[in-house]
Parts: sequence; structure tokens; C-alpha cells
Amino acid sequence: QVQLVESGGGLVQAGGSLRLSCAASGSIFSINAMGWYRQAPGKQRELVAAITSGGSTNYVDSVKGRFTISRDNTKNTVYLQMNSLKHEDTAVYYCNVKALRIPTYLEYTYWGQGTQVTVSS
Repeated sequence: QVQLVESGGGLVQAGGSLRLSCAASGSIFSINAMGWYRQAPGKQRELVAAITSGGSTNYVDSVKGRFTISRDNTKNTVYLQMNSLKHEDTAVYYCNVKALRIPTYLEYTYWGQGTQVTVSS
């Protein structure tokens, strides 16, 4: 099995910063893409940022220049640094990991439990 543990959410004022972390553990051979999604009340889940195993990144337009995704392959961990937070960033944030699992070496997609980010205006 593979487990994802998220941390770092909370309440922050507009203009503030938060850093989310997501650590993967378990029967992992290697990790391919890692990413962060978010879901606000009444809205569909959307991709916020993603990073490949080679370090290439992409972001949804609304967070470009404010959020930075990174990963530490030695720790199987992905981070999301969120700066200049806005009220509209309020959502539950989920990490997403595509990993090759032992012993099948097939790629599976895993989700974190979600962490609430609330930005007060």
C-alpha cells in the first residue's frame, strides 16, 4: 500500500503565506508526477500545480507568480509554497501522486486526505 500524509493547511489573512507538504510512503518503487489539486465549496476539483519527475512544472493561471511547487525525491515529498494568498484561494487542497508500486511496478494514482486552506479577506 501507499500512504500520503498532508500537512500545512490553516487560516491566514489575505496577502499571507502557507506551505503545504505531502509525504508519500509505503510500497513505492518510484514516483512520477506529483501535484496539488483544490476544491472549493460548490466547485469542481481543479489542478493547481504539478511537477514531473524531471522537475518540470505547470500551474493554473490563477496562481502563477504566487505559488511554487517543488519536490524532494529523497523524501518522496511534494511541497506547495503559497504566497500572496487571496480569499479565492480558500479550498481543500489535495496532493496527488502517480507512483510505480512494488511488486507490480505498475503506475497508480494516489490522493492525500486533503487539508483546509482558509484565507480571510
